[in-house]
Amino acid sequence: MTTQLYNQQLKAAMNWIGAQDRVMILGQAVCYAGTGCYESITEVPNDKKMEFPVAENFQIGVSTGMAINGMVPVSVVPRWNFLLNATDQIVNHLDKMESMSDGRCRPKVIIRVAKGSENPVDPQDQHKGNFADAFRLMCKNIDIVELYQPDDFLPAYQAAYASDRSTILVEFPDYGK
Repeated sequence: MTTQLYNQQLKAAMNWIGAQDRVMILGQAVCYAGTGCYESITEVPNDKKMEFPVAENFQIGVSTGMAINGMVPVSVVPRWNFLLNATDQIVNHLDKMESMSDGRCRPKVIIRVAKGSENPVDPQDQHKGNFADAFRLMCKNIDIVELYQPDDFLPAYQAAYASDRSTILVEFPDYGK
């Protein structure tokens, strides 16, 4: 597998999700370069993107609010280690809202996150964790899907969009190298 194929498939998936009704892609470096995620969404129209500061807990809270109001936010957080800052919003709010409302409120947020790349430079342990299994233990109403192969991207985004549940989609950029 090549980096080029990985990037092409990821860009195709992001173009597809960005073209869907009610979708808004939000996060750090979605409108401006700054993370590895940026290149995959350069073809998504600017009116479908919302730039956020480095405030992951706030970002997921806003995403949940958008979902409650009928939007389908795709919340982009570059690495799992950064998404840990939003654990409260994910575990205690987004995941539990269905049970807290007796099923009346089921917000759907798609969270895009990656295990930190170790190539070409190892970012050290604070930037390369994979916490998918921990989140599976903490969340009962959120699907966590690990995307190991480029051919996984588009079907996973299509399934997450079609689902009535929130989904965390986990990328592995080093698999594309």
